[in-house]
Amino acid sequence: MKRLALMALTLMLLGSPAFAISEFSKQWKAKYLGDDASDEFKRAGRKAGCYVCHVKGEKKDEARNEYGKAMGKFLDAENFSKERIKAEPEKVKAEILEGFKKTAEKMSSDGKKFGDKIKAGELPATDAGL
Repeated sequence: MKRLALMALTLMLLGSPAFAISEFSKQWKAKYLGDDASDEFKRAGRKAGCYVCHVKGEKKDEARNEYGKAMGKFLDAENFSKERIKAEPEKVKAEILEGFKKTAEKMSSDGKKFGDKIKAGELPATDAGL
């Protein structure tokens, strides 16, 4: 019984950051893949999925691409627990969108701001492995 309880606790602790990451993804898609985005960018963004912020072929919890690293400076998954997302959805959304806004001002390794790349219909990271 103790093992079962310990395993359940471990899964709950490990599950929260993944839930936050899915919330980041949900908000990113809503913001950047909406009606204003070109069909081509929508397809590219949906196809990229997790690799908008992570490196394809690497462990997601370890390998963020340059955009994911920049975003990580403003958004910490541990601040967005499942419980908090459910309790304060509007506040959480506002914080995530503010993180996106700050990240958009950071520079990609190709010398362009992430936000400018997204506005131009390009995926933000140059090192996503896509």
